Amino acid sequence: MILLKEKGSSSESSNVKKGFIKKMSFTQFLMFGYSVLILASALLLMLPISSTDRVFTPLNACVFTTTSALSGTGLILYDTYTYWSLFGQIIIMLVIQVGGIGFMSIALFALSFTGRKIGLKQRVTMRESIGGMSDGGIVKMTQFILKGTILFEGAGTVALSFFFVPRCGFWRGVYFALFHSISAFCTAGMDLMGYFEPYSSLINYNDSILLNVPIIILLVVGGIGFFTWEDICVHKHHFKKYRAQTKIILVITLVFYIMGMLDMFLLEWHNTLEGLTPGGKFIASSMLMTSGRDAGFAPINVGALKQTSIMVMLILMFVGGSPGSTACGIKATTFAVMILTISSVFKKKKSIECFGRRIDDATVRSACCITTLYFVVVIFGAIIITALDGLELTPVVFELVSAISSNGLSMGITQSLSDFSVAIVIFIMFFGRIGGISFIVSLSNNVASNKSLLPEEKIML
Repeated sequence: MILLKEKGSSSESSNVKKGFIKKMSFTQFLMFGYSVLILASALLLMLPISSTDRVFTPLNACVFTTTSALSGTGLILYDTYTYWSLFGQIIIMLVIQVGGIGFMSIALFALSFTGRKIGLKQRVTMRESIGGMSDGGIVKMTQFILKGTILFEGAGTVALSFFFVPRCGFWRGVYFALFHSISAFCTAGMDLMGYFEPYSSLINYNDSILLNVPIIILLVVGGIGFFTWEDICVHKHHFKKYRAQTKIILVITLVFYIMGMLDMFLLEWHNTLEGLTPGGKFIASSMLMTSGRDAGFAPINVGALKQTSIMVMLILMFVGGSPGSTACGIKATTFAVMILTISSVFKKKKSIECFGRRIDDATVRSACCITTLYFVVVIFGAIIITALDGLELTPVVFELVSAISSNGLSMGITQSLSDFSVAIVIFIMFFGRIGGISFIVSLSNNVASNKSLLPEEKIML
C-alpha cells in the first residue's frame, strides 16, 4: 500500500509539472528555459573541477559568467583562460553555442531526426526563439540555421588554426580556433587570449590578418541574421528582389561601418591606433567597428578612446545586430523604423514607407516600445550603480549598454562592481537576450480586451 501511495504521489507531482509547463506562454517558456540553462551551467562552474586552482567559485560570479555566455555578451569577472579549467571553458563554450543559435533550434532539429511530429506550439516557440515572422517553414529554417552554423564555424576553425597552431601547438591550437570560431559566430566576444596575456583580448595581435579577418567575417555572418542570409541565398545578387527587412539590414550595416571607420581615421589614427602600420590600423579599426556592434573582442584599449569615439561606440552597441541573428541590441530594423518615423513626421506623411513598402502601425509601436524600454533600463541601472559604487557615469553607461546589447566591450570597470551591481548587470544581460517586449510579456498571461474603444482626446506634444 505504501509503495502504491508513493507511486501515486510521484505521478501527481509529474502531472503538476507538466501542467505548469503547459500553462506557460511561448515567451514564458523561453524565459524559463534560458533561466534553467543559466542556473544549471552556473552550478557546474561552481565545482572545483571548473577552475584551474580547483576551488569553489562564488555562485554570483558563475551566474554572471553563464548569463554573459548565453546572451553572447562577453563581459567577464575572471579571465576565461587563466581562471577556468578546460572543463570550465568547455561549459562556457557550450553555453555560448546554445545561446547563439537558441536551444529551441537544437531541440527541433533533434525532433526532426526522430521522425516525431512537430506541433503548432513548438513551431510558435521556435519562431519566438529565433525572431521569425511566421510559423510556415520554421522547421526548414531550423535546419538551415544549424547547417549554416556548422559550415561557418567549421570554416572559421580551419582558418583560425593557421594563427593558433603555430603559437600554441596542434591540439591546443585547434581547440583555441574552435572556441574563438564559436564565440565569434555567436557574437559572444569571449576569448582565450589570456594564454598570451590575461585580459588582453586581441590587443597584442590587433594587426594580425590571420586572427582578425576570420573573426570579422564570422561576426558579420552571425550578426546579419539567418533570415537575411536565407533571402540572399534565394535571390543571390538581385538586390531589388530582397525583402524590405533585408535591404534595411544591409544598408544600416554598411552605413554604421562607414561611420565608425571615419571616426577611427579622423580621431583615433594618432591616438589608440598610434604605433600601427596603415594596414594594421585598418584591420584594428575594422575589428573594433564590427565587434562594436555585435561582440566584445577588443583590438584596442577601449578606455583610451576619445569621448566622441565612445559616443559612436555607444550608438553602435545600442543598435546591435539584426533580427533572427546571434546578436542583440534594439536591432538594426528597430533603429531604421525609428528614423523613418521621424522622417515621416517631418514630411507630414500619413504612413511610414521604405523601399516601396509601407510599415504597419503595430511594428512602429513595437519599435518605440523597445527603444524606450532599453533607454529606461540603462538609465535606471546607471543611476543605481553610480550611487552604490561611486563610479564615473561614462564607463557605467558604457558597461550597461554593452550588457543590454550583449556586446561585451568594457572600459575596465567590470571587476570593480559590487555584488549588487553585478546582479543588476546580470538582469540587464538577461533582459537584452530575451528581448524587451518578450521579457515584459512573459511576466503576464493577461491579454488586453479590445472589444470597445474609449473616447479619443488629443494631447499636446
